[in-house]
Amino acid sequence: MSTATSITGARIFDGHGSSGPATVLIEDGMIQDGPVPADAEVIDGTGCTLLPGLIDAHVHVSERSHLEAASRWGVTTLLDMGAPNLEATLALRDSPGLPTLKTAGRPASGPGSMFITSMGMPASSGVTGPEDARRFIDERIAEGSDYIKIIVEDPRFPGTKPLKPETIAALVASAHEAGLLTVAHIVSADTLCTAVRAGIDVVTHTAITAGLGADFRSELEQRSVTLIPTLSMMDGVVHAIGGRLKIRLLSVVVSALRMNYAHAESTVALFRSSGKVVLAGTDANDDPHAPFSPLHGESLHEELERLVGAGLTPGAALEGATSLAASAFGLSDRGMITPGLRADLVLCAGDPSRDITSTRAIRGVWIAGARVR
Repeated sequence: MSTATSITGARIFDGHGSSGPATVLIEDGMIQDGPVPADAEVIDGTGCTLLPGLIDAHVHVSERSHLEAASRWGVTTLLDMGAPNLEATLALRDSPGLPTLKTAGRPASGPGSMFITSMGMPASSGVTGPEDARRFIDERIAEGSDYIKIIVEDPRFPGTKPLKPETIAALVASAHEAGLLTVAHIVSADTLCTAVRAGIDVVTHTAITAGLGADFRSELEQRSVTLIPTLSMMDGVVHAIGGRLKIRLLSVVVSALRMNYAHAESTVALFRSSGKVVLAGTDANDDPHAPFSPLHGESLHEELERLVGAGLTPGAALEGATSLAASAFGLSDRGMITPGLRADLVLCAGDPSRDITSTRAIRGVWIAGARVR
């Protein structure tokens, strides 16, 4: 009995652009090129669009239910950006029929930071200075991290224990020597500048306390850096933290505490106008200590809509959740609908390259060729 599946009559968004109705053959977990076997299962995709499986470029995963929720919403690859319960996260990798999971493991932060004291990271994830960077990177490699996460905190925020710029630069250099991509957590204009100047490959979150000036634009244009803005999370942070009475009172005298979602959208606009790649990531989590907890799976569709609201075309937003995310994180076997790649696919009604909300109208999801039931 054939295990082949033929999806016919659907428009194709191949990871870069849309084309008219076509037939896509799935066999042995891959997208294949060739004649459709006579006994293949045929899926009528008329009126629908076939997309590469969506990639959420910023999540926090610790339970199987997180993977299951993602799969139901067409998210077939998850990039974990910090795992307090690392053993639980690592145990979820390579789960048959569920999304691929990659992880940063434990992020670097300053000794005694809130990520250690309140969010469950071990004390050993604190980096004491540039001379400690190699130790931290070696430990992440030993634990199986796929890339390196670095927390860049603003010293003007109450209670922070930030890494010094020279320590961040040393972490980036050590990671690059080991062949690992670096991702920086930032939340302000100053921390974004610090991360970019340190040579970070990817920044996640956006400036929400101030705009970014012309001087930073000229510097950004000279750097190779990708943005994961997590707009849904930024809006949640503005309301959850920026709305607290203490923060509102302090913001009268501390400008770094004046939070505005408009700055998040302007960060996206600046990166786009500077020719930089913008990816879709949600910061989905169920951490009780987090200021806001986007839902696994479903929130990626809100993120796509917010990216379009921030000025991206629907096609550019889809690229940020498919081919561009795969390229940025070295996932060369996915992100496009091309023969020879993994059959991670999403079939949705309508045309999301014109109306991004159509990604929610899911008619079928395949992970490595197996349909999610």
